[in-house]
Amino acid sequence: MKKIFTFIFFLTNICLSAQVKQPNIIVIVVDDMRFDEWGGGGHSFLKTPAIDKLVAEGTQFTRAYHAIPLCSPNRASILTGQYASRHGILDNSSRDQASFMLDLFPKYLQKAGYKTAHVGKWHMGNSSLPRPGYDYWLCMEGQGKTYNPILFEGDKKQTFEGYITDIFTEKSIQFIKNSSEKPFFLYIGHKAVHPEAVQRNDGTTDLSVPKVFMPAQRHIGTYDNQTYQRSLSYSPDARVEAGKPVINNAFKIRNETIEKDSLWIPAMDLGVSDQSIRNRAEMMLSVDESLAKIVTTLKEQGIEEQTAIIFTSDNGYFFGEHGFSLERRMPYEESIKAPLFIKYPGIKSQISKVDGLVLSIDIAATALDLAQLKTEKSIQGKSLVPLIQGKKQSIRPTAFVEYYSHENPFPWTAQLDYRVVVNENFKYIKWLRFDEAEFYDLAKDPNELNNLIDNPSYKKKIEEMRAEMAKLQLKALGLN
Repeated sequence: MKKIFTFIFFLTNICLSAQVKQPNIIVIVVDDMRFDEWGGGGHSFLKTPAIDKLVAEGTQFTRAYHAIPLCSPNRASILTGQYASRHGILDNSSRDQASFMLDLFPKYLQKAGYKTAHVGKWHMGNSSLPRPGYDYWLCMEGQGKTYNPILFEGDKKQTFEGYITDIFTEKSIQFIKNSSEKPFFLYIGHKAVHPEAVQRNDGTTDLSVPKVFMPAQRHIGTYDNQTYQRSLSYSPDARVEAGKPVINNAFKIRNETIEKDSLWIPAMDLGVSDQSIRNRAEMMLSVDESLAKIVTTLKEQGIEEQTAIIFTSDNGYFFGEHGFSLERRMPYEESIKAPLFIKYPGIKSQISKVDGLVLSIDIAATALDLAQLKTEKSIQGKSLVPLIQGKKQSIRPTAFVEYYSHENPFPWTAQLDYRVVVNENFKYIKWLRFDEAEFYDLAKDPNELNNLIDNPSYKKKIEEMRAEMAKLQLKALGLN
Protein backbone atom coordinates (compact mmCIF):
# COMPACT_ATOMS: atom_id res chain seq x y z
CA MET A 1 0.00 0.00 0.00
CA LYS A 2 2.84 2.34 0.89
CA LYS A 3 4.37 1.76 -2.54
CA ILE A 4 1.03 2.59 -4.20
CA PHE A 5 0.75 5.90 -2.32
CA THR A 6 4.36 6.71 -3.16
CA PHE A 7 3.66 6.03 -6.84
CA ILE A 8 0.49 8.19 -6.80
CA PHE A 9 2.44 10.99 -5.07
CA PHE A 10 5.13 10.70 -7.74
CA LEU A 11 2.56 10.93 -10.56
CA THR A 12 0.87 13.89 -8.90
CA ASN A 13 4.17 15.73 -8.70
CA ILE A 14 4.78 15.08 -12.38
CA CYS A 15 1.35 16.46 -13.28
CA LEU A 16 1.85 19.53 -11.12
CA SER A 17 5.27 20.12 -12.64
CA ALA A 18 3.74 19.98 -16.10
CA GLN A 19 1.09 22.48 -15.07
CA VAL A 20 3.48 25.02 -13.54
CA LYS A 21 6.03 24.95 -16.35
CA GLN A 22 6.55 28.53 -17.47
CA PRO A 23 5.73 29.07 -21.13
CA ASN A 24 7.88 30.83 -23.67
CA ILE A 25 6.41 34.21 -24.63
CA ILE A 26 6.74 35.98 -27.99
CA VAL A 27 5.36 39.50 -28.46
CA ILE A 28 5.20 40.73 -32.07
CA VAL A 29 4.54 44.44 -32.66
CA VAL A 30 3.91 45.53 -36.26
CA ASP A 31 4.54 49.21 -36.95
CA ASP A 32 1.47 51.24 -38.05
CA MET A 33 -0.65 48.14 -38.76
CA ARG A 34 -4.37 48.90 -38.79
CA PHE A 35 -6.75 46.69 -36.82
CA ASP A 36 -8.20 45.41 -40.13
CA GLU A 37 -4.98 45.15 -42.15
CA TRP A 38 -4.82 41.38 -42.46
CA GLY A 39 -6.55 38.81 -44.63
CA GLY A 40 -9.26 37.77 -42.20
CA GLY A 41 -9.67 41.31 -40.90
CA GLY A 42 -11.65 42.53 -43.88
CA HIS A 43 -8.90 43.86 -46.14
CA SER A 44 -10.02 43.97 -49.76
CA PHE A 45 -7.22 41.87 -51.22
CA LEU A 46 -4.39 41.23 -48.72
CA LYS A 47 -3.77 37.55 -47.97
CA THR A 48 -2.10 36.65 -44.67
CA PRO A 49 -2.44 32.89 -44.14
CA ALA A 50 -0.09 32.72 -41.15
CA ILE A 51 -1.85 35.52 -39.28
CA ASP A 52 -5.23 34.04 -40.18
CA LYS A 53 -4.10 30.65 -38.81
CA LEU A 54 -2.83 32.25 -35.59
CA VAL A 55 -6.22 33.92 -35.13
CA ALA A 56 -8.12 30.71 -35.94
CA GLU A 57 -6.12 28.76 -33.36
CA GLY A 58 -6.00 31.52 -30.73
CA THR A 59 -8.08 34.41 -29.47
CA GLN A 60 -9.00 37.56 -31.39
CA PHE A 61 -9.76 40.65 -29.32
CA THR A 62 -12.29 42.48 -31.47
CA ARG A 63 -12.33 45.63 -29.35
CA ALA A 64 -8.70 46.21 -28.50
CA TYR A 65 -7.51 49.82 -28.30
CA HIS A 66 -4.15 51.56 -28.15
CA ALA A 67 -3.77 53.37 -24.83
CA ILE A 68 -2.15 56.12 -26.88
CA PRO A 69 -2.08 55.83 -30.70
CA LEU A 70 1.49 56.90 -31.35
CA CYS A 71 4.67 54.90 -31.81
CA SER A 72 7.01 55.83 -28.95
CA PRO A 73 4.49 56.32 -26.14
CA ASN A 74 2.46 53.22 -26.99
CA ARG A 75 5.56 51.04 -27.22
CA ALA A 76 6.37 52.28 -23.74
CA SER A 77 2.81 51.44 -22.68
CA ILE A 78 3.10 47.91 -24.08
CA LEU A 79 6.39 47.27 -22.28
CA THR A 80 5.51 48.91 -18.95
CA GLY A 81 1.78 48.26 -18.74
CA GLN A 82 1.33 51.95 -17.95
CA TYR A 83 -0.55 54.85 -19.50
CA ALA A 84 1.60 57.57 -21.06
CA SER A 85 0.45 59.86 -18.21
CA ARG A 86 2.35 57.53 -15.88
CA HIS A 87 5.46 56.47 -17.82
CA GLY A 88 6.13 59.93 -19.31
CA ILE A 89 7.01 59.02 -22.92
CA LEU A 90 4.49 61.44 -24.38
CA ASP A 91 5.50 61.79 -28.03
CA ASN A 92 8.06 60.74 -30.64
CA SER A 93 10.74 63.25 -29.69
CA SER A 94 13.96 61.78 -28.34
CA ARG A 95 13.65 60.71 -24.74
CA ASP A 96 16.71 58.50 -24.56
CA GLN A 97 17.47 58.93 -20.88
CA ALA A 98 13.86 58.44 -19.84
CA SER A 99 13.56 55.27 -21.90
CA PHE A 100 16.59 53.75 -20.13
CA MET A 101 14.73 54.23 -16.82
CA LEU A 102 11.36 52.73 -17.75
CA ASP A 103 10.01 49.93 -15.57
CA LEU A 104 9.92 47.31 -18.35
CA PHE A 105 8.13 44.02 -17.66
CA PRO A 106 10.82 41.87 -19.43
CA LYS A 107 13.17 42.54 -16.51
CA TYR A 108 10.78 40.66 -14.21
CA LEU A 109 10.78 37.72 -16.58
CA GLN A 110 14.58 37.87 -16.67
CA LYS A 111 14.75 37.85 -12.86
CA ALA A 112 12.47 34.80 -12.87
CA GLY A 113 14.94 32.86 -15.06
CA TYR A 114 13.70 33.72 -18.52
CA LYS A 115 16.20 34.36 -21.29
CA THR A 116 15.06 37.64 -22.85
CA ALA A 117 15.53 39.30 -26.23
CA HIS A 118 14.61 42.50 -28.02
CA VAL A 119 14.78 42.23 -31.81
CA GLY A 120 13.78 45.20 -33.97
CA LYS A 121 12.45 48.69 -33.52
CA TRP A 122 12.72 50.36 -30.13
CA HIS A 123 11.96 54.02 -30.96
CA MET A 124 11.72 55.48 -27.49
CA GLY A 125 14.50 57.89 -28.21
CA ASN A 126 16.80 57.32 -31.17
CA SER A 127 19.52 55.58 -29.14
CA SER A 128 19.94 51.94 -30.15
CA LEU A 129 22.00 50.90 -27.12
CA PRO A 130 20.69 47.95 -25.05
CA ARG A 131 18.08 48.69 -22.39
CA PRO A 132 17.96 46.89 -19.04
CA GLY A 133 16.16 43.56 -18.89
CA TYR A 134 17.42 41.92 -22.08
CA ASP A 135 20.00 39.17 -22.57
CA TYR A 136 20.06 39.64 -26.34
CA TRP A 137 19.62 42.98 -28.11
CA LEU A 138 19.28 43.79 -31.82
CA CYS A 139 17.99 47.24 -32.58
CA MET A 140 17.94 49.88 -35.32
CA GLU A 141 18.61 53.57 -34.85
CA GLY A 142 15.39 55.61 -34.79
CA GLN A 143 13.18 54.62 -37.74
CA GLY A 144 16.02 52.68 -39.38
CA LYS A 145 16.34 51.70 -43.03
CA THR A 146 14.34 49.09 -44.87
CA TYR A 147 17.25 47.73 -46.92
CA ASN A 148 20.79 47.11 -45.65
CA PRO A 149 20.07 48.64 -42.23
CA ILE A 150 22.57 49.76 -39.64
CA LEU A 151 21.80 47.81 -36.45
CA PHE A 152 23.20 47.50 -32.95
CA GLU A 153 23.75 43.89 -31.90
CA GLY A 154 24.42 44.40 -28.24
CA ASP A 155 26.52 47.56 -28.21
CA LYS A 156 28.22 46.72 -31.51
CA LYS A 157 27.12 48.80 -34.50
CA GLN A 158 27.21 47.20 -37.95
CA THR A 159 25.53 47.15 -41.35
CA PHE A 160 23.43 44.09 -42.17
CA GLU A 161 22.70 43.18 -45.77
CA GLY A 162 19.16 42.42 -46.86
CA TYR A 163 15.54 43.32 -46.14
CA ILE A 164 14.93 44.40 -42.57
CA THR A 165 11.94 42.13 -41.87
CA ASP A 166 13.96 39.13 -43.04
CA ILE A 167 16.93 40.12 -40.87
CA PHE A 168 14.75 40.45 -37.78
CA THR A 169 13.16 37.08 -38.56
CA GLU A 170 16.52 35.32 -38.95
CA LYS A 171 17.84 36.76 -35.71
CA SER A 172 14.62 35.84 -33.89
CA ILE A 173 14.87 32.26 -35.12
CA GLN A 174 18.50 32.07 -33.98
CA PHE A 175 17.49 33.28 -30.53
CA ILE A 176 14.68 30.70 -30.30
CA LYS A 177 17.03 27.88 -31.28
CA ASN A 178 19.64 29.03 -28.77
CA SER A 179 17.09 29.41 -25.98
CA SER A 180 14.77 26.42 -26.33
CA GLU A 181 16.23 24.64 -23.28
CA LYS A 182 14.73 27.16 -20.85
CA PRO A 183 11.82 29.61 -20.86
CA PHE A 184 12.42 32.61 -23.07
CA PHE A 185 10.81 35.95 -23.85
CA LEU A 186 11.18 37.41 -27.35
CA TYR A 187 9.96 40.86 -28.40
CA ILE A 188 9.94 41.46 -32.16
CA GLY A 189 9.43 45.08 -33.24
CA HIS A 190 8.94 45.09 -37.00
CA LYS A 191 9.71 48.17 -39.05
CA ALA A 192 6.97 47.13 -41.45
CA VAL A 193 4.54 48.59 -42.34
CA HIS A 194 6.09 51.99 -41.65
CA PRO A 195 7.22 54.04 -44.65
CA GLU A 196 10.84 54.97 -45.12
CA ALA A 197 11.51 57.99 -42.89
CA VAL A 198 14.12 59.93 -40.96
CA GLN A 199 12.92 61.43 -37.70
CA ARG A 200 15.15 63.90 -35.88
CA ASN A 201 15.61 64.01 -32.11
CA ASP A 202 13.13 66.87 -31.78
CA GLY A 203 10.45 64.81 -33.52
CA THR A 204 10.58 66.65 -36.86
CA THR A 205 10.78 64.64 -40.04
CA ASP A 206 13.22 65.03 -42.93
CA LEU A 207 10.98 65.78 -45.91
CA SER A 208 13.86 65.18 -48.33
CA VAL A 209 13.53 61.45 -47.59
CA PRO A 210 10.54 60.16 -49.62
CA LYS A 211 7.94 58.56 -47.36
CA VAL A 212 7.46 55.45 -49.45
CA PHE A 213 6.39 51.95 -48.45
CA MET A 214 9.05 49.43 -49.47
CA PRO A 215 8.08 45.76 -49.83
CA ALA A 216 10.65 42.99 -50.15
CA GLN A 217 11.81 42.59 -53.74
CA ARG A 218 10.12 39.20 -53.99
CA HIS A 219 6.73 40.76 -53.20
CA ILE A 220 6.82 43.85 -55.40
CA GLY A 221 3.94 43.75 -57.86
CA THR A 222 1.98 41.02 -56.06
CA TYR A 223 -1.06 43.26 -55.81
CA ASP A 224 -0.67 45.28 -59.01
CA ASN A 225 -4.02 46.64 -60.23
CA GLN A 226 -5.84 45.70 -57.01
CA THR A 227 -8.23 48.34 -55.69
CA TYR A 228 -8.97 48.88 -52.02
CA GLN A 229 -12.62 49.11 -51.03
CA ARG A 230 -12.94 52.44 -49.29
CA SER A 231 -14.87 53.21 -46.13
CA LEU A 232 -17.96 55.42 -46.02
CA SER A 233 -15.80 57.97 -44.19
CA TYR A 234 -13.22 58.09 -47.00
CA SER A 235 -12.54 61.56 -48.39
CA PRO A 236 -10.68 61.60 -51.74
CA ASP A 237 -10.25 65.38 -51.49
CA ALA A 238 -8.97 65.15 -47.91
CA ARG A 239 -11.87 66.95 -46.25
CA VAL A 240 -13.39 66.23 -42.88
CA GLU A 241 -17.08 65.59 -42.27
CA ALA A 242 -19.35 68.24 -40.78
CA GLY A 243 -19.47 68.26 -37.00
CA LYS A 244 -15.69 68.13 -36.51
CA PRO A 245 -14.71 71.82 -36.14
CA VAL A 246 -11.36 71.12 -34.44
CA ILE A 247 -10.24 68.91 -37.32
CA ASN A 248 -11.63 71.33 -39.89
CA ASN A 249 -9.48 74.11 -38.41
CA ALA A 250 -6.43 71.82 -38.37
CA PHE A 251 -6.94 71.06 -42.07
CA LYS A 252 -6.93 74.77 -42.86
CA ILE A 253 -3.48 74.98 -41.26
CA ARG A 254 -2.46 71.83 -43.15
CA ASN A 255 -3.47 73.38 -46.47
CA GLU A 256 -1.51 76.55 -45.68
CA THR A 257 1.54 74.49 -44.70
CA ILE A 258 1.45 72.45 -47.89
CA GLU A 259 1.06 75.58 -50.02
CA LYS A 260 4.20 77.09 -48.45
CA ASP A 261 6.34 73.96 -48.85
CA SER A 262 5.71 71.67 -51.84
CA LEU A 263 7.77 68.85 -50.25
CA TRP A 264 4.71 68.15 -48.10
CA ILE A 265 2.64 67.14 -51.14
CA PRO A 266 4.28 63.74 -51.83
CA ALA A 267 4.97 63.21 -48.13
CA MET A 268 1.32 63.51 -47.10
CA ASP A 269 -0.18 61.41 -49.90
CA LEU A 270 -3.55 63.08 -49.29
CA GLY A 271 -6.41 60.69 -49.92
CA VAL A 272 -3.88 57.82 -49.62
CA SER A 273 -3.39 56.36 -53.07
CA ASP A 274 -4.27 52.81 -54.00
CA GLN A 275 -0.59 52.33 -54.80
CA SER A 276 0.34 53.17 -51.20
CA ILE A 277 -2.21 50.67 -49.91
CA ARG A 278 -0.91 48.05 -52.35
CA ASN A 279 2.68 48.68 -51.22
CA ARG A 280 1.66 48.36 -47.58
CA ALA A 281 -0.11 45.09 -48.33
CA GLU A 282 3.01 43.79 -50.04
CA MET A 283 5.06 44.77 -46.97
CA MET A 284 2.63 42.81 -44.80
CA LEU A 285 3.46 39.69 -46.80
CA SER A 286 6.95 39.59 -45.29
CA VAL A 287 5.47 40.04 -41.80
CA ASP A 288 3.15 37.10 -42.45
CA GLU A 289 6.06 35.00 -43.76
CA SER A 290 8.03 35.94 -40.65
CA LEU A 291 5.27 34.63 -38.39
CA ALA A 292 5.06 31.42 -40.41
CA LYS A 293 8.83 30.84 -40.10
CA ILE A 294 8.77 31.47 -36.36
CA VAL A 295 5.90 29.02 -35.85
CA THR A 296 7.73 26.44 -37.97
CA THR A 297 10.85 26.91 -35.82
CA LEU A 298 8.81 26.37 -32.66
CA LYS A 299 7.47 23.13 -34.10
CA GLU A 300 10.94 21.95 -35.13
CA GLN A 301 12.24 22.67 -31.63
CA GLY A 302 9.30 20.81 -30.12
CA ILE A 303 8.16 23.85 -28.11
CA GLU A 304 5.10 25.11 -30.00
CA GLU A 305 2.74 23.78 -27.34
CA GLN A 306 4.56 25.65 -24.58
CA THR A 307 4.90 28.99 -26.39
CA ALA A 308 2.48 31.91 -26.18
CA ILE A 309 2.37 34.33 -29.13
CA ILE A 310 0.95 37.84 -28.69
CA PHE A 311 0.52 39.72 -31.99
CA THR A 312 -0.37 43.44 -32.12
CA SER A 313 0.70 46.87 -33.43
CA ASP A 314 1.72 50.25 -31.97
CA ASN A 315 -0.93 52.41 -33.68
CA GLY A 316 -3.23 52.39 -36.66
CA TYR A 317 -3.19 54.29 -39.94
CA PHE A 318 -5.66 56.19 -42.08
CA PHE A 319 -6.49 55.29 -45.67
CA GLY A 320 -8.08 58.68 -46.24
CA GLU A 321 -10.86 58.25 -43.69
CA HIS A 322 -12.06 61.59 -42.30
CA GLY A 323 -9.56 63.31 -44.59
CA PHE A 324 -6.48 61.90 -42.81
CA SER A 325 -3.46 60.11 -44.20
CA LEU A 326 -0.01 60.22 -42.60
CA GLU A 327 -1.25 61.75 -39.32
CA ARG A 328 -2.23 58.30 -37.92
CA ARG A 329 -2.73 59.60 -34.36
CA MET A 330 -6.24 60.98 -34.29
CA PRO A 331 -9.09 59.70 -32.08
CA TYR A 332 -11.00 57.70 -34.70
CA GLU A 333 -11.25 53.93 -34.96
CA GLU A 334 -8.73 53.52 -37.80
CA SER A 335 -6.08 55.03 -35.53
CA ILE A 336 -6.91 53.99 -31.97
CA LYS A 337 -8.26 50.48 -32.56
CA ALA A 338 -5.65 47.70 -32.43
CA PRO A 339 -5.16 44.26 -33.92
CA LEU A 340 -4.60 41.92 -30.97
CA PHE A 341 -4.35 38.14 -31.24
CA ILE A 342 -3.08 35.73 -28.59
CA LYS A 343 -2.41 32.03 -29.01
CA TYR A 344 -1.21 29.80 -26.21
CA PRO A 345 -1.83 26.04 -26.59
CA GLY A 346 -1.28 25.68 -22.83
CA ILE A 347 -4.77 27.12 -22.37
CA LYS A 348 -7.14 24.43 -23.54
CA SER A 349 -10.32 25.44 -25.36
CA GLN A 350 -9.30 29.05 -25.86
CA ILE A 351 -12.17 31.44 -26.45
CA SER A 352 -11.99 32.29 -30.16
CA LYS A 353 -13.28 35.89 -29.90
CA VAL A 354 -13.38 38.36 -27.05
CA ASP A 355 -15.59 41.41 -27.53
CA GLY A 356 -14.77 43.03 -24.18
CA LEU A 357 -12.75 46.25 -24.13
CA VAL A 358 -9.00 45.75 -23.76
CA LEU A 359 -5.96 48.04 -24.03
CA SER A 360 -2.30 47.88 -25.02
CA ILE A 361 -1.39 48.34 -21.33
CA ASP A 362 -2.89 44.88 -20.70
CA ILE A 363 -0.11 43.07 -22.56
CA ALA A 364 2.41 43.44 -19.73
CA ALA A 365 0.05 42.00 -17.11
CA THR A 366 -0.91 39.21 -19.50
CA ALA A 367 2.70 38.20 -20.13
CA LEU A 368 3.48 38.08 -16.40
CA ASP A 369 0.30 36.10 -15.73
CA LEU A 370 1.21 33.58 -18.42
CA ALA A 371 4.62 33.26 -16.77
CA GLN A 372 2.86 32.69 -13.43
CA LEU A 373 4.43 35.79 -11.93
CA LYS A 374 2.71 38.46 -9.88
CA THR A 375 1.55 41.64 -11.58
CA GLU A 376 3.80 44.44 -10.41
CA LYS A 377 2.16 47.38 -8.65
CA SER A 378 3.47 49.74 -11.32
CA ILE A 379 1.40 47.97 -14.00
CA GLN A 380 -1.93 49.66 -14.67
CA GLY A 381 -3.24 47.11 -17.17
CA LYS A 382 -5.04 43.86 -16.44
CA SER A 383 -4.34 40.29 -17.47
CA LEU A 384 -6.25 39.02 -20.48
CA VAL A 385 -5.84 35.39 -19.44
CA PRO A 386 -9.28 35.16 -17.75
CA LEU A 387 -10.85 36.39 -21.00
CA ILE A 388 -8.93 33.83 -23.05
CA GLN A 389 -10.03 31.09 -20.65
CA GLY A 390 -13.66 32.20 -20.83
CA LYS A 391 -13.78 32.89 -17.08
CA LYS A 392 -14.67 36.54 -17.74
CA GLN A 393 -16.39 38.31 -20.60
CA SER A 394 -14.85 41.70 -19.84
CA ILE A 395 -12.26 43.30 -17.57
CA ARG A 396 -13.42 46.92 -17.84
CA PRO A 397 -16.67 48.65 -18.76
CA THR A 398 -14.91 51.61 -20.37
CA ALA A 399 -11.62 52.02 -22.25
CA PHE A 400 -9.57 55.21 -21.85
CA VAL A 401 -7.31 56.59 -24.58
CA GLU A 402 -5.12 59.69 -24.28
CA TYR A 403 -2.99 61.72 -26.67
CA TYR A 404 -0.52 64.55 -26.12
CA SER A 405 -0.05 66.73 -29.19
CA HIS A 406 3.21 68.18 -30.39
CA GLU A 407 3.93 70.60 -33.23
CA ASN A 408 6.41 68.12 -34.66
CA PRO A 409 6.23 66.55 -37.15
CA PHE A 410 2.91 68.08 -38.25
CA PRO A 411 2.36 71.80 -37.51
CA TRP A 412 -1.41 71.40 -37.84
CA THR A 413 -1.62 68.83 -35.04
CA ALA A 414 -0.25 71.25 -32.44
CA GLN A 415 -2.71 71.67 -29.56
CA LEU A 416 -4.78 68.67 -30.62
CA ASP A 417 -4.46 67.00 -27.22
CA TYR A 418 -7.47 64.80 -26.60
CA ARG A 419 -8.94 62.16 -24.36
CA VAL A 420 -11.31 59.39 -25.43
CA VAL A 421 -13.60 57.07 -23.51
CA VAL A 422 -15.25 54.13 -25.26
CA ASN A 423 -17.84 51.80 -23.81
CA GLU A 424 -19.98 49.04 -25.28
CA ASN A 425 -21.78 51.29 -27.76
CA PHE A 426 -20.54 54.87 -27.50
CA LYS A 427 -17.43 57.02 -27.89
CA TYR A 428 -16.84 60.41 -26.28
CA ILE A 429 -13.93 62.60 -27.46
CA LYS A 430 -12.81 65.71 -25.58
CA TRP A 431 -10.40 68.16 -27.23
CA LEU A 432 -8.51 69.48 -24.23
CA ARG A 433 -7.38 72.82 -25.67
CA PHE A 434 -10.71 73.69 -27.25
CA ASP A 435 -14.25 73.99 -25.96
CA GLU A 436 -15.23 71.19 -28.30
CA ALA A 437 -16.17 67.54 -27.97
CA GLU A 438 -17.50 64.73 -30.16
CA PHE A 439 -19.86 61.88 -29.38
CA TYR A 440 -20.61 58.86 -31.55
CA ASP A 441 -23.03 55.97 -31.37
CA LEU A 442 -20.64 53.29 -32.63
CA ALA A 443 -23.37 50.66 -32.77
CA LYS A 444 -25.38 52.73 -35.26
CA ASP A 445 -22.54 54.77 -36.78
CA PRO A 446 -19.31 52.70 -36.82
CA ASN A 447 -17.75 55.07 -39.37
CA GLU A 448 -18.11 58.03 -36.98
CA LEU A 449 -19.83 60.27 -39.50
CA ASN A 450 -22.46 61.86 -37.26
CA ASN A 451 -21.27 63.85 -34.23
CA LEU A 452 -24.12 63.69 -31.68
CA ILE A 453 -22.58 66.00 -29.09
CA ASP A 454 -25.44 68.52 -29.40
CA ASN A 455 -28.21 65.94 -29.68
CA PRO A 456 -30.42 66.34 -26.59
CA SER A 457 -31.39 62.66 -26.71
CA TYR A 458 -27.85 61.74 -25.65
CA LYS A 459 -27.31 64.46 -23.04
CA LYS A 460 -27.45 62.10 -20.05
CA LYS A 461 -25.13 59.53 -21.67
CA ILE A 462 -22.65 62.26 -22.60
CA GLU A 463 -22.59 63.55 -19.01
CA GLU A 464 -22.00 60.02 -17.71
CA MET A 465 -19.08 59.47 -20.08
CA ARG A 466 -17.60 62.88 -19.31
CA ALA A 467 -17.62 62.02 -15.60
CA GLU A 468 -16.11 58.60 -16.33
CA MET A 469 -13.35 60.28 -18.35
CA ALA A 470 -12.39 62.46 -15.37
CA LYS A 471 -12.09 59.39 -13.13
CA LEU A 472 -10.05 57.44 -15.66
CA GLN A 473 -7.68 60.36 -16.25
CA LEU A 474 -6.88 60.45 -12.53
CA LYS A 475 -6.35 56.69 -12.63
CA ALA A 476 -4.03 57.00 -15.64
CA LEU A 477 -1.97 59.54 -13.70
CA GLY A 478 -1.76 57.13 -10.80
CA LEU A 479 -3.79 59.38 -8.49
CA ASN A 480 -6.51 56.88 -7.65
